[in-house]
Amino acid sequence: MSGEFKTIKPQELTDNPFTLIGSDWMLITSGTIDKFNMMTASWGGMGILWGKNVCFVFVRPTRYTYEFMEKQDNFSLSFFGNEWRGALNICGTKSGRDIDKVEATGLIPFKGDNNTVGFEQARLVIECKKLYYQDLTPDNFLDPSIESFYPIKDYHRMYVGEILSVKVK
Repeated sequence: MSGEFKTIKPQELTDNPFTLIGSDWMLITSGTIDKFNMMTASWGGMGILWGKNVCFVFVRPTRYTYEFMEKQDNFSLSFFGNEWRGALNICGTKSGRDIDKVEATGLIPFKGDNNTVGFEQARLVIECKKLYYQDLTPDNFLDPSIESFYPIKDYHRMYVGEILSVKVK
């Protein structure tokens, strides 16, 4: 890992999570440094749950990253400057089953402190340990318009992860 990163406490984050996740996007990465996949996401959040600092993310079972999330205990969230928007677009529209996303994007992976994978070009990497998962079910949608996000009925699985490490540049 590059020496440019420094570790901070989650409470020291100054980014607005609505901008960070919803507008800037993130890469959810799961697997080991030898075999991993990453996907772009703009749904998720951060907060406190069960007395722990947590992140929560949503992954459809049709995504290649889902397979890695199911096998691994830990995952990472990487956030980038706008100059990497093209790489994030590739990671959100192409499958790791079909292309080598590292080669296609030029992103340089590194092994995190908690058996995760981050990227040298990221400005922020959050390492998490899975605590809980829950499948979204349409029976629980209180607003019928939510169903429009699922034309092929591939409802997300939500993962709640305890934040183990926060690295910033």
